[in-house]
Amino acid sequence: MAWTIALATLAGAAAAPPAPAPPLAAYGRLPSVETLRLSPDGKRLAMIVGGEEAREIQVRNVPGMAMAAVIPAQKNKVRDLIWAGSDHLIVMTSTTASVAELSDSRRYEWSQLADIDLRTGKSRQLLGRTEGSMNVVAGRPRPVLRGGKPMLIVEGYTFPNSQATSTLFRIDLGNGGETIVETGTTLTVDWLLDETGRAVARADYDSREQEWRLFVRPGANWTRRYEERSAIDTPGLLAMDSDGARALISSHKSGEWETYRVGLGDGVFSEPVAELDGESIIVDSETGRMIGQSHYGLTEAEVQFRDPADQALWQRLVRAFKGESVSFVSWTPDRQRVVVAVEGPTNGNAFFLVDRTAKTATWLTNAYAGINPEHWQPVEAFHYKAADGFDIPAYLTLPRGAAAAKALPLIVLAHGGPAGRDYPGFDWWAQALAARGYAVLQPQFRGSTGFGEAHMAAGFGQWGRKMQSDVSDGVRHLAAAGRIDPRRACIVGASYGGYAALAGVTVETGVYRCAAGVAGVYDLKRMLNTEASEGGWQSAGLRYWRRFMGATRNDDPALEAIAPARLADRAKGVPVLLVHGKDDSVVRYEQTQIMAKALTAAGNPPEVVTLAGEDHWLSRSATRQQMLNAVVGFLEKHNPPGTAAIVGK
Repeated sequence: MAWTIALATLAGAAAAPPAPAPPLAAYGRLPSVETLRLSPDGKRLAMIVGGEEAREIQVRNVPGMAMAAVIPAQKNKVRDLIWAGSDHLIVMTSTTASVAELSDSRRYEWSQLADIDLRTGKSRQLLGRTEGSMNVVAGRPRPVLRGGKPMLIVEGYTFPNSQATSTLFRIDLGNGGETIVETGTTLTVDWLLDETGRAVARADYDSREQEWRLFVRPGANWTRRYEERSAIDTPGLLAMDSDGARALISSHKSGEWETYRVGLGDGVFSEPVAELDGESIIVDSETGRMIGQSHYGLTEAEVQFRDPADQALWQRLVRAFKGESVSFVSWTPDRQRVVVAVEGPTNGNAFFLVDRTAKTATWLTNAYAGINPEHWQPVEAFHYKAADGFDIPAYLTLPRGAAAAKALPLIVLAHGGPAGRDYPGFDWWAQALAARGYAVLQPQFRGSTGFGEAHMAAGFGQWGRKMQSDVSDGVRHLAAAGRIDPRRACIVGASYGGYAALAGVTVETGVYRCAAGVAGVYDLKRMLNTEASEGGWQSAGLRYWRRFMGATRNDDPALEAIAPARLADRAKGVPVLLVHGKDDSVVRYEQTQIMAKALTAAGNPPEVVTLAGEDHWLSRSATRQQMLNAVVGFLEKHNPPGTAAIVGK
């Protein structure tokens, strides 16, 4: 029996003439459908649906997709949906808040859980019943069955001696009761659970001593079996191995990231597992075991599942959706039903339900209402050379129908991190800008992840230096090829990308006619001092940032030459937009205030847009749209996308 790809109304969309661009709001609002999760029995599909004002969690029956339940989400920031059995849906949300009982009164992002019993329709908040604990979680919960009863193993916090301590709770979803099953130490940073939910490994990290410690439990008590000196690149507990008998642990002890199998009784490390080098581990959420590995290159994902049947399914899907980006979103434990995301020129940004028994892949929905395949702006993957010859991968998103166009207006869209990356699939921000007539360059400058360890390590010490010139070298490359008009180039970015945007007109000059920074870092000394006050002066996080910046201490004089707020006078005459969420707990809002003050003092007051109630991740539709409207309006004013020549800079 042949496999059937049911495309429904999408058939023939790729051959249609260019369609009018969707309204900007179609890109700016949160996805219309996201976080699709199949129940373990494959009979229900949960998802987050709608805009901010009418956002809800829907549960639909499979395969007919008839509505089984609707749970209003209101304005909660829903981060994930987790099935615990097929009758309990766990909703993970987060909120930005300060906690009066803690000594640190600053606002942070806290995650919480609620259980929805689909048999009764009742919901219950989880955690916080135990004396001396909080109703917040430190990670994704693990659903388990005990005596046929659905339960959760959750990492939370208790406060013995007023010290925050990682603690594992077992929650009975039948009555909401919670029991402490493991208490770590003030140094505990991670746990590894077997398929029954039992903790089989624990990791502690002493930041002051710069030592990572592995504990295993061959009997009733925890035993310290391994230590590794690590100032920054600490080992990690990845998953249980596919056989369930050993742990998979990443380590940088050789000078390169390698993966090891570690005995759960003796803590003995194997030789490095060569086939896992540079790979991301695919973990089954029900068992905690590795079921495969993946690596996403510049243009496509390379995936290898351990089960030959899973691998055959993956290969069929890659062939069926040739030329598009395919990823597994959710699956049943036996992988008989799988939800996949497909992104590309034929299907746009869509979800499909794969049924291995029926041998069908049925279209479910587009992720963004009003953005259809005919609105896809083509994405090119290419490489260029930096000034020193270093290879830079990049993406160029073009207005539909403009593949052969010359002298296009350019927006450089720098990613965050800086140890992050872009992908060739649907990027709502790049697609929105291209739909407005701009070529959009997304350079994967040195320091980016996903292109090998050497590529990322080349960024150490190059913050504001070669990491910055890598970006502008991309502009020069496109200009030399005649594809863009160098007089019509602006730079935009968020987080580290916001830094790169402002550095593009202060640390560098003469490349961009305007710059827009969203939630960016502009005063590096202030950033490091904030990191020290929140994470500790001996924290690995502080050492991490100093390594990228090439700083030996927080007041290193070298930081002056790469801090936009200290070089604001160099941006004279260049229009600048600053956008920032007031509730940002990652990059504090004061960074935008400092940059705005410096630019104003230099005689170049910026446009400033404050996003009320918004965090670092643009989690709310209204404020995400406010950001996109502000940025596009700013760009169209100072770098209009029309074909009329712009004289001067």
